Amino acid sequence: MQTDLADFVKDTPEGREADAILRKCVHCGFCTATCPTYQLLGDELDGPRGRIYLIKQVLEGRPATAVTQLHLDRCLTCRACETTCPSGVEFGRLLDIGRRIVDEHVERPGPVTVKRKLLRTVVTQPALFRALAAAGRLIRPFAPPLLRRKLPGLLPRSTPMPARSHDRRMLVLEGCVQPSLSPATNTAATRVFDRLGISLEAAPRAGCCGAVSHHLDAQREGLDFMRRNVDAWWPYVKRGYEAIVVTASGCGTMVKDYGYHLERDPLYAEKAARVSALAKDISEIVVAEKGKLLACLPPPSSRLTARRVAYHPPCTLQHGQKLGGQVESLLRELGVELVPVRDTHLCCGSAGTYSILQPELAGRLLANKIAALDENNPQEIVTANIGCQTHLQGATSLRVRHWVELVDELTG
Repeated sequence: MQTDLADFVKDTPEGREADAILRKCVHCGFCTATCPTYQLLGDELDGPRGRIYLIKQVLEGRPATAVTQLHLDRCLTCRACETTCPSGVEFGRLLDIGRRIVDEHVERPGPVTVKRKLLRTVVTQPALFRALAAAGRLIRPFAPPLLRRKLPGLLPRSTPMPARSHDRRMLVLEGCVQPSLSPATNTAATRVFDRLGISLEAAPRAGCCGAVSHHLDAQREGLDFMRRNVDAWWPYVKRGYEAIVVTASGCGTMVKDYGYHLERDPLYAEKAARVSALAKDISEIVVAEKGKLLACLPPPSSRLTARRVAYHPPCTLQHGQKLGGQVESLLRELGVELVPVRDTHLCCGSAGTYSILQPELAGRLLANKIAALDENNPQEIVTANIGCQTHLQGATSLRVRHWVELVDELTG
């Protein structure tokens, strides 16, 4: 794609990056076949190729408009288009640049601005979110059915944490909303890692990964969250902790990008690059050590009938981190019967705060996803990201949980 960027951006680091990405695009349109919003709306401007043209026009000096902003807002940032693209166009990074510049020139309506600010405030503050989640559980029995499904349900009974300490040590990111909505996830992860001979610990000062702010017009705020986490983890890195394990694939995708986002920060660039290199989705560690888990399985004669499970691979895992397929293989090796699920490449509609900001599109995507997951009569659904987990749970009576909880159950 030929480009002629405007003076205001062409000699900036962002401009040079955007120019390089734009020049990779060959207009082939393969991306439209796997774009969830294009599949729903059939509008070229609601597909990756159309959004690339919109961003290109703005970078070349054409005025950004509310229509431009709308089409960019409708993107889920699922990055399925990146998996499909034969030219290696880094659409997610181009979208971040385009959104930031458009948002600088197009003022959002007051209520929308307030809503986005509230989301950034509530979601990124675990103590505040915990209090609101507790209030939601109290009113849930009295809420209308539609609202009831959106409120958090009762927490499962807690399981004991391992008391042993191991020479091998790794950090785990607790996250913002996961401790309130699904504390069993990191508990299960800690128990599974104990069987692998690894102690899993949380750094007390670590907090939000920065993804929510980054995607809601507050990229500087997102960078501050990243710096705080780098500072919180750095003493452990110096003490030789092997990895920073992330059980929510959305957070993992962001942490793996710290080196990129902070590469121009002279105080944090080197440390952030090291943190990104240490960041691992939990599946990467468990799959590498799976032999120890297989040894924990009971003998075949005493095992229960294989459980029929539908697995939903989050976009952040399969498209963002390029780790598609390994969770499925692990579960099969552990004796789980994974039922076929169609269109696994398509987003469920959660996409961070997307389900709140774009409820109509998110609802349609959710209905399609639940229909695909239910098609072959599973007994439960497992996934790898807290956002997907809560989004799916609001639309099905089947239990939805993180796959590591199932692994803990099978090998405990």
